[in-house]
Amino acid sequence: MSAAGTGDTVGTLSLRPLDPLKDAELLHSWVTHPKAAFWMMQEAKLQDVEREYMAITANEHHHAYLGFHDGRPAFLMEKYDPRYIELVGLYEPEPGDVGMHFLVAPTDRPVHGFTRAVITAVMDELFADPRTRRVVVEPDVTNKAVHALNEAVGFVPAREIDKPEKRALLSFCTREHFLKKRSLATRGVSL
Repeated sequence: MSAAGTGDTVGTLSLRPLDPLKDAELLHSWVTHPKAAFWMMQEAKLQDVEREYMAITANEHHHAYLGFHDGRPAFLMEKYDPRYIELVGLYEPEPGDVGMHFLVAPTDRPVHGFTRAVITAVMDELFADPRTRRVVVEPDVTNKAVHALNEAVGFVPAREIDKPEKRALLSFCTREHFLKKRSLATRGVSL
């Protein structure tokens, strides 16, 4: 998987399945960082992170991947089946719906366009599966930065929903919306 930022190449992005024991210490440093407040694991202990990701990797409807930038760990991606995880009873799932979460690792040396490149690469990965017709997200309603990123890759907000842990903005991105936004971004056009 390769990704480019807005006009600038950010390098090679790749994914591998998460190893909850091997990767727990790294993930713990990411999810407890102040920049990861919306991940809602600020107070988690290392064992909490291990347990959380062991449960995810054991669940046939939820998968976690460690993302790399030029071979170095740089982001986390989760995909889930919203018929069984996260959104049960909160919307009417359609065939081909896939839920997604992503987290970019905190850094002291930000790369311009990197987060946009990561979400684009994540969407490329999800839509590489021909069964995926629509990606579903449910970020916190107050997370304006992720709303802007979601819109940039083609997500359309549907409505606010109440989850047990937060008020969320349910949004959808069809393959067609994503490809249109990606094509426009490649040509330097923004909507």
